[in-house]
Amino acid sequence: MTPRSRPNRQSLRALLASCRAVVLIEFAFTLPLLLLLGLTGIELTNYVITRMRISQIALHLADNAARIGTGTQLQQKTINEVDVNDLLTGAGYQAGALDLFERGRVIVSSVENDPANNGRYRIRWQRCRGAKNYDSPHDNNKTNLAGVGPAGRQVIAAPDGATMWVEVAYDYRPVLGVDLMPDVEMLESASMMVRDRRALTPASNVDANGDGVLEVQGEQASTC
Repeated sequence: MTPRSRPNRQSLRALLASCRAVVLIEFAFTLPLLLLLGLTGIELTNYVITRMRISQIALHLADNAARIGTGTQLQQKTINEVDVNDLLTGAGYQAGALDLFERGRVIVSSVENDPANNGRYRIRWQRCRGAKNYDSPHDNNKTNLAGVGPAGRQVIAAPDGATMWVEVAYDYRPVLGVDLMPDVEMLESASMMVRDRRALTPASNVDANGDGVLEVQGEQASTC
């Protein structure tokens, strides 16, 4: 080894050490960006999945509400408060870890023809559950309606039937936490026409409320 080769090797080692430092500095600069992109992807994925689940809950709830009832194919089916409460409880089980009734509110409405206004509709009864403070646009005006729902997609009822209209309001809690992002309100709705003949006006001696949902002794109604 000649004396002149030693400085070259030392210089090469110094250069390699310098390159390592540069790489470390570059990684330190890019790490926040990589973390931001990764967390954003996680947040967007979770948001889309949660919104899809809330939409499916509304759809399944409307479908189940259109199917409930007691009776045979030869008679009109009746529904009672137990049926409605079981319906809402099932939605809570379907939501699972979403904590639907702690962070949301579910409203089930029966859209029927308005006998006092020909060609118009009314909300005959509503049942609700959930701790969220949600002001539904259908809470106050319940008679003489052209339809129920957003403009251009309003729900109506068949001449001798009913349509179940479901609203689900839910506060989405971001994965990153409420300190970095506020809760985002999700609103989903769905409707289904009642499948079988339903006794919309049961005898007054069994329908104390007069809204078509029969009372059951000891059962607390999920009134709004």
